[in-house]
Amino acid sequence: MTLTHLKRAVLKLGFWLMVIALVVYATFPFYYAVVTSLKPSSEMFQVGYWVDSVDWSNYVAVLSQDSFVQSIINSVIVAFSVVAIALLLGLTAAYALGRVRFKGRTRVMMLVLGVSMFPQVAVLSGLFEVIRVLDLYNSPGGLILSYTIFTLPFTVWVLTTFMRQLPDELEEAAIMDGASPWVTLTKVFMPLLWPAMATTGLLAFIAAWNEFLFALTFTLTDSERTVPVAIALISGGSQYELPWGPIMAASVIVTVPLVILVLIFQRRIVSGLTAGAVKG
Repeated sequence: MTLTHLKRAVLKLGFWLMVIALVVYATFPFYYAVVTSLKPSSEMFQVGYWVDSVDWSNYVAVLSQDSFVQSIINSVIVAFSVVAIALLLGLTAAYALGRVRFKGRTRVMMLVLGVSMFPQVAVLSGLFEVIRVLDLYNSPGGLILSYTIFTLPFTVWVLTTFMRQLPDELEEAAIMDGASPWVTLTKVFMPLLWPAMATTGLLAFIAAWNEFLFALTFTLTDSERTVPVAIALISGGSQYELPWGPIMAASVIVTVPLVILVLIFQRRIVSGLTAGAVKG
């Protein structure tokens, strides 16, 4: 083996070792949560990295709580509503910013991007007053409004970048056939925007599904809380004792759907996130 071949072999080995290390680092917390959730209470504090015997008592304990099941339903309603609103507003805004030439278009894009730079804590008090005035406190509407505000800028930015890549000939042909802007957007552009829509829709869904601060602040009763708050409020027999088994089981239950969605749409996610990265 020559020195060049040896160098290539070492580099390839180092690359794969780094990939394995990153995969283990990223997946080990979820794997350990699964292992912990399948342990009985008597073995909870015994360190082990394998499942010797499967025990479903933690999952039964979590799913038997009506408040937790209701929180899952609330999260589903809120997350899908946020995705629908963000995509509807994002598509129309992207069409205007990406296809219509007007003065100040770049400034509008910078303004949209600047909105997403504010941390949640910075706008929490002001947003609370808005929700209180609109009588949306302790209701799904308050969460949908607050989540949409923070997911819409990213949605608009990605869809606008993707919209600008579409050939002008498509829009010109649609105009020549007498299509209105709405028909052009929905019938011509939308079928070509599925990678970007899958990316932004899934990321908006994950953001709404995992959000904690607004859900904790803008909801008051168990019937309106979402999953992250419901998990945080799971308590044991005393204030100093946390039921780690049910907490891990609840975390696994709410994480598995996200993992499945990412695996299903992974190719479209990569295509959407790389939109505009290559200039053609």
